[in-house]
Amino acid sequence: MNLLLKIWRQNNSASRGSLVDYPISGIEGDMSFLEMLDVLNEQLIAKGEDPVVFDHDCREGICGSCSLMINGEPHGPDRLITTCQLHMRKFKDGDTIVIEPFRASAFPVIKDLMVDRSSFDRIQQAGGYISVNTSGHTVDANAIPIEKEKADESFAAATCIGCGACVAACKNASAMLFTAAKVSQFALLPQGQIEATDRVLNMVKQMDLEGFGNCTNTGACEVECPKGISLENIARMNREYLMASAKG
Repeated sequence: MNLLLKIWRQNNSASRGSLVDYPISGIEGDMSFLEMLDVLNEQLIAKGEDPVVFDHDCREGICGSCSLMINGEPHGPDRLITTCQLHMRKFKDGDTIVIEPFRASAFPVIKDLMVDRSSFDRIQQAGGYISVNTSGHTVDANAIPIEKEKADESFAAATCIGCGACVAACKNASAMLFTAAKVSQFALLPQGQIEATDRVLNMVKQMDLEGFGNCTNTGACEVECPKGISLENIARMNREYLMASAKG
């Protein structure tokens, strides 16, 4: 397979970037998208050129690192997958593929296709946890009865891997789906009720401080989410936020 790659090259967040053309040949349909970029980088290194910087780790759809915009879509043209799970058979011989980093002011470019998503970490640190005093006799979490429907919904929210596709897909660069998933996974469980008020208020406040945009309910975030996180989580977080604000 012969392809023309148009790849965003940028030294850092303070410098100007641009798309650079890279013709590539010998690509097989069974290669993953990241393996294709590995082949390109091997060729660039062999020619004494700088390789393209892109983020990756597990390459199993778990870590959420492989944040790439491929022909204008986060993680590319397939659904419910990350970039590392995208295979080159989704493209045709002679295709032009435009590869860019996730675009959001809260995700500054580190270099080329790698962005800094530590803003997600700070939102999580603001309240995405349950703190328990373990001194004395602590009840085993497995001994607390939980409705199966609630447990399933909590687990579904907890599958969010924090990749940032929801932000990249949103015209406002909103982080509502990510934040809502992290709020919901605890809001649905009895263990999460004690800190529920502080959790949602602090996480939403941090989300705003990071500079993410507002949600206008277009639903693009849910469509592009590799884990299929539901918009229902945003509605739940809004209810939690209203109740917490009323208590305050």
